Amino acid sequence: MSQPLQLSAETAVKLSKELNVPLEHLMHMPKHILLQKIAELAAKAAAESESKPEVEGDGKP
Repeated sequence: MSQPLQLSAETAVKLSKELNVPLEHLMHMPKHILLQKIAELAAKAAAESESKPEVEGDGKP
C-alpha cells in the first residue's frame, strides 16, 4: 500500500484548490496521477500566459 503524499500543508491546500479536489483525496492520490494533473495545470498556465500580450514598461516615454 502506498504512503500518503509528503507535501507541506500550504502546498497541499493550494493544490487542492487548484485541482478542485478535496484535501483528503489529494493526500491519498497516487503519485503518478498527481504528477499528471500538475503537468496539465502547468500546460494550461503556459497556454494562458502565451495568449496574453506582453506589456513592456509602464507606457511612459
